[in-house]
Amino acid sequence: MSWTRRSRAALAVCVLLLAGAAGCGTSDAGERNNGESPPAVGRLLDDTDEAGRPYREVPKEDAPEVGIEVQPDASGAGWDVRLTLREFRLSPAGTAPKASPGRGIARLFLNGRPVADLRAPEHHLDAGLVKRGTHQLTARLYADDGSVWAVDGEAVECTADITASGSEPSKAGEPSEPTATMSAPGMDVRTGGGGSPDPGGKAS
Repeated sequence: MSWTRRSRAALAVCVLLLAGAAGCGTSDAGERNNGESPPAVGRLLDDTDEAGRPYREVPKEDAPEVGIEVQPDASGAGWDVRLTLREFRLSPAGTAPKASPGRGIARLFLNGRPVADLRAPEHHLDAGLVKRGTHQLTARLYADDGSVWAVDGEAVECTADITASGSEPSKAGEPSEPTATMSAPGMDVRTGGGGSPDPGGKAS
């Protein structure tokens, strides 16, 4: 009998402690946010992208990273774009519009204009969209709620400078090849590549 009474008493104490902790957390959050749920992750800034989407600041140690590589495809019918992602997963179509740590989409920009939203790390850019000259291809990471992942007030992105030279011969008398220089913190990579200032790319 005494063992049963002690067990019930211990159980009651555990239940009260858990209920008390949960009650404090809920009440405190409600007072801080006027009854609204706190952001899923990070802190929304006043800064926005070109379309007015807010930056979502996260600590550098928790931030995702993106690299971009562009190569002309084997058939000459376009350009193969590949992203290298760290601490980040691309969300499938139909994902709820809520910011979750290390999740979202990558948006491609050519000369500052959006051309595709990527839910896979590979994308094909049609050759017809590539005008002769030098362009910038940027991959920027967004959360599923549309906010821009940011560190120290800067968007998490990577840019490749792309030169599409067409079939004009080089000084050596041979056709010159299109090139792309990728610029990102801590990276020094050169690859073949291309881009276009015009929208029209399709997500893979």
